[in-house]
Amino acid sequence: MRLLGVLAAAVLLPVTVQASETGELLASHLYAGSIGAGQAALAAGKDAGEPEACFGWAMLGLAGALEGLAQDFYRYGGTAPDTPAAAMLLGIGEAEPPVVLNPAPEALRYPALRAVLADFRSDLAAAQAAFVCGGADGADYVLPIDLLKATLDFNGDGTTAPEETLATVLLPLLGQDFVPDTAIAPMGKTKRKGPPVQDGTLGFDPADAIWLAGYTKLVGAQLDWLMAHDFEDFFNAYLHRVFPQAGLPMQGMDGVGSLVMDPDSDASIADIIAGIHTLNFPVIDKALLASIPDQLKQVTALSRRNWELILAETDDDREVIPNPDQTNLLDGMPVTAAGVAAWRETLDVLDQIIDGQLLIPHWRFAQGFDLKAYFDSAERTDLVMLLAGQDALPFLKDGPIADAESFAAGNAAFGDAFPNYAFWFN
Repeated sequence: MRLLGVLAAAVLLPVTVQASETGELLASHLYAGSIGAGQAALAAGKDAGEPEACFGWAMLGLAGALEGLAQDFYRYGGTAPDTPAAAMLLGIGEAEPPVVLNPAPEALRYPALRAVLADFRSDLAAAQAAFVCGGADGADYVLPIDLLKATLDFNGDGTTAPEETLATVLLPLLGQDFVPDTAIAPMGKTKRKGPPVQDGTLGFDPADAIWLAGYTKLVGAQLDWLMAHDFEDFFNAYLHRVFPQAGLPMQGMDGVGSLVMDPDSDASIADIIAGIHTLNFPVIDKALLASIPDQLKQVTALSRRNWELILAETDDDREVIPNPDQTNLLDGMPVTAAGVAAWRETLDVLDQIIDGQLLIPHWRFAQGFDLKAYFDSAERTDLVMLLAGQDALPFLKDGPIADAESFAAGNAAFGDAFPNYAFWFN
């Protein structure tokens, strides 16, 4: 959601971009929720390798991937985990109880969840390839899109209700300063008032195609990591908190007695402990796990290409990420030449870590953890045992270890905002 939040936060300046025929087609289908029809209309251009058509097809494909995942979660009654005790213990206030939007969810079993994730991964891969085409050498276009107007059929009923837009998801993430008076209130919430917003349109160009190619590749690599493992024990122990009415083994087992606080809070603590205890995932697809370093190197390569395109731009059309000479739509996060140079240096450091040339520090050992060796040869991933040290032993070796100095350029350029820039720059 951070990616979507960054995109939608840039809503404070007047629009200057003009839509092409492809841009108008993309916008009309994205706003109408007619994803399949829009992709069909752009398919011939995409298959011919036309960058603008590729980008439009990919953007609709990404919307379709999100829509499909939302529909699958709706089918099984997915919601945010209900962990009030954990919220209290971590000092983040009392958690709201889950809201199950589907009154009659289907039963969910582990193979079905894997199928849901595999479908989402496949959709992302198709969009990612088309985004790469959209950023091909020589591409030159700007497509104005207002993400807040994008419509998705969240519940799969074949229609799009007024609340089924990205605005209902994004606006709560942005805070009061970015909530337009005309915005649709999220389901079950009271609409907040904020300053009027002129437009939520961004001008997507070839650099943004490469940026989105990198983001979809990064999300895909994380899904591949998960799918390379068997996480059924975790599914059985904890995911009734996410799918509370889908017939998982611990559904309704909230306890009648208490150990520390009250039955509900103690049950949520017990489930968190069970979830941590079952973070021991056997590797079931070694080839898939071993493919992840290459995927991560593709992400860093795409980020480098992204900045080549950004720095070559001479226009100023509501940029998703501006170069130092363009207008920055995000207050408090300046883009400077020093910052760009620091990010490029950070990419070099990340490549060294991915390749195992620069090791990850482990609190318990003088040696460093070889990330490449882990991806190449791990038999299981037990996060607790890796942290404790026992499962890290096979992947320890002598060599240079990443430290604060390794990221000195990024720390100097971005300070405490380094993580925010990393999410933005990708």
